Amino acid sequence: MTDLLAADATLEKLATGATWAEGPVYLPRTDAVRWSDVRSDRILQIDLGTGEAGVYAEGVEYTNGRTLDLDGSVVQCSQGRRRIERDRDGTVTAVVSTWEGGRFNSPNDVIVADDGAIWFSDPPYGILTDDEGHASRSDYDGCYVFRVDPVTGVATPVITDMVHPNGLAFSPDGSLLYVSDTAAAAIPGGPSHIRVYDIAGAECLNGRVFAHVTQGVSDGFRVDVEGRLWSSSDGAVEVFDSAGTLRHRIPVPETVANVCFGGPEGADLFIAATSSLYRIRTTTRDAHARSEH
Repeated sequence: MTDLLAADATLEKLATGATWAEGPVYLPRTDAVRWSDVRSDRILQIDLGTGEAGVYAEGVEYTNGRTLDLDGSVVQCSQGRRRIERDRDGTVTAVVSTWEGGRFNSPNDVIVADDGAIWFSDPPYGILTDDEGHASRSDYDGCYVFRVDPVTGVATPVITDMVHPNGLAFSPDGSLLYVSDTAAAAIPGGPSHIRVYDIAGAECLNGRVFAHVTQGVSDGFRVDVEGRLWSSSDGAVEVFDSAGTLRHRIPVPETVANVCFGGPEGADLFIAATSSLYRIRTTTRDAHARSEH
């Protein structure tokens, strides 16, 4: 047993039927979780009070990761539209869709800093085939992590030395940025690590390897208030301390894609894994938990 989980913690399957479950976010105003079924091109949502799960929206252009903005609206990645967009009570609008006149590859995961800047990863998965977007060419030479300035709305690359940047999270004090590289899932011998960077204003410096999950790749993850990183992997959620040491492994009967904290006390970990959404009770909460307004 671990002190990271509640004494009576059990893994619960809340919903199933997805093709590739991704991008969960907890919605505190309605006590609900919204997540992507990427390959079926739809968004799913569950009312945690009633346990009723269903389709929130269809034909959504292959949304993936999402998070809450400072104002409580949902910011999400559209792999099909190749943009970052905002969903405010069902009305979806573009946040940013171009850089230096070209399109992004296929934004995958997104987080919002305490200053309102939106940071997102831009690997190629939505343009490689039509399974998770639309097969197309890249408009720039690489796969970057971008920062969208909260005042100008302009996107600027902040990390350019990764192959397929994917999951993102800030340390509790916002001084570090963790980014996973999932290139090994598409490129034999490609990187499969989590890197960490020092944040200096709008720059990322001193990139280095933070950790490797034990199986598969680290896709999406979250950091808790104690600086521990809760990562997806093949068949588990793996928890690393702030030094990158594996401290606990929570087995999950499917490949885990992403996680988020939530629930009335913020201590529930919601796990998007292949076809299903799971929940397990922890003793911690997200380092950057936000509320809807």
